[in-house]
Amino acid sequence: MFAKTLSAFTLGALVLALLLGSSPVGPVSAQEATATPTPEAEETLAPDEEIEAPEEATPPDEAADAEEAEEVEEVAAEADETEALAETADRTLALTVYNQDLGLVKDLRPIDLEAGLNEVRFTDVPSGIDATSVHLSTLGPAEIAFLEQNYEYDLVSSRKLLQKYIDQTIVLTTTEGQEITGTLLSGADDIVLATEDGIRVIRLDQVQQFAFPTLPEGLITRPTLVWLVDAATGGTVPVQVTYLTRGITWRANYVAMLSADDDAVDITGWVTVDNRSGATYPEAKLKLVAGEVNVVQDQQIVKEVMMAREMAAGAPAVTEREFFEYHIYEVERPVTVRDNQTKQIEFVQVANVPVEKVLVYEPQPRMRPMYGAVYADRGYGVTSDKTIQVRVEFTNSEEGGLGIPLPKGTVRVFKEDIDGGAEFVGEDSIDHTPKDELVSLLLGEAFDVVGERVQTAYQQRGEREVMETIEITIRNHKDEDITVHAIEHLYRAQDAEITDSTLEYEMLDASTARFLVEVEADGEATFEYTVLYRW
Repeated sequence: MFAKTLSAFTLGALVLALLLGSSPVGPVSAQEATATPTPEAEETLAPDEEIEAPEEATPPDEAADAEEAEEVEEVAAEADETEALAETADRTLALTVYNQDLGLVKDLRPIDLEAGLNEVRFTDVPSGIDATSVHLSTLGPAEIAFLEQNYEYDLVSSRKLLQKYIDQTIVLTTTEGQEITGTLLSGADDIVLATEDGIRVIRLDQVQQFAFPTLPEGLITRPTLVWLVDAATGGTVPVQVTYLTRGITWRANYVAMLSADDDAVDITGWVTVDNRSGATYPEAKLKLVAGEVNVVQDQQIVKEVMMAREMAAGAPAVTEREFFEYHIYEVERPVTVRDNQTKQIEFVQVANVPVEKVLVYEPQPRMRPMYGAVYADRGYGVTSDKTIQVRVEFTNSEEGGLGIPLPKGTVRVFKEDIDGGAEFVGEDSIDHTPKDELVSLLLGEAFDVVGERVQTAYQQRGEREVMETIEITIRNHKDEDITVHAIEHLYRAQDAEITDSTLEYEMLDASTARFLVEVEADGEATFEYTVLYRW
């Protein structure tokens, strides 16, 4: 029986290579997979093709030549990319991107096989690929056995060429135009040649170019997946390769425009895909997973549970749906994600979302009770901050025009000035936010409002009780009345009880109290409370 699928290598084979940084970055294009009846030699350079030396400095008189070489490389790169994009007619790509520098690639393309043994090479794979996650399968009734799978990533470079050509004859040209032929003895630092005139040592920065007759066996120009395939009959067979890759991630970015009265906001959300995986994904079906997927750190492996749902006609450019315990945002049109590119796609646009501007005085945000800990020192935590936070809050609800899962990202808030121009007023990050949850954005600090927190009494009552009285004053220098949310953390012990207060309060949790302090224009307001700690 011929096997139809080939799972990944033994787990962890490439992980060590990834951790050691042995997967190099190379140019990638989307070429159709090729197969040959028997294994052949690697891609080679034309005889006597010249390879640029790894110059450490370019002499002034060679600057023009260097610029011309760079232009040639840029033209070649553009040509490769054009060719890659043109060769997607018989290729189908699906790309799923996670928030955690991880992508899942599903690459379906035809391969031509002859009866017997074939070597199948996929050259356009990302340099960030996790080869232990590669899965190959055939579509259709073809009788094929996959005998071997290899990931080749020993990419050609001038230094590797020098290492491979030790004890062999090479030709180099110096920056002065002198051509020297000899047997290469060393290329680690300076170039050491055995010539007819004796041993020559040429400094590396004095070499303009090297000439090598061929590309040594084992060096390749691009990362390549290679399979040894045994086919019962010849013909064209569609195969799908699935694998994980590092170097690609996505995040959400939001732009919010506040109304003149600070009571509504227009929100536009963008998904930003950052691709540094070493590959271009032409005309790919793009999905974005919002949520923290567990990744086994020593194996870097993730399993995807496939789900299918019918999409309604007339769907927007990006649709959202539940997926396992996460959410998927799917782009409803093919997208080309180029290597070393940041791509933005709009996924939400909502106007007039009701918001509230909130002033918050939280003088000790990091003071929280620890399990089993007691802070009985009178002066501990007394020093406090005087700044007042300015926040904008809204509920992610359908009534407010949203009601959709909001992926984590950065929200940048602007407000229109009297001259009609939008001015930046602050930004904050949000976590993954389900519908009907509160979104609170910290935009900055109030200029005209100041808070003060003072300890007015402290009494040790026995070995396991402390009573403390705190006074809080809010001073308002604005010409309008305000309400400030004073947040107090009862941090000295876990067993805390407010026994007296001159202002009503709400317990947000077992150790956090909120006081709503109303302050008249250009005035101040003071309240105090007493708390009993036991342990």
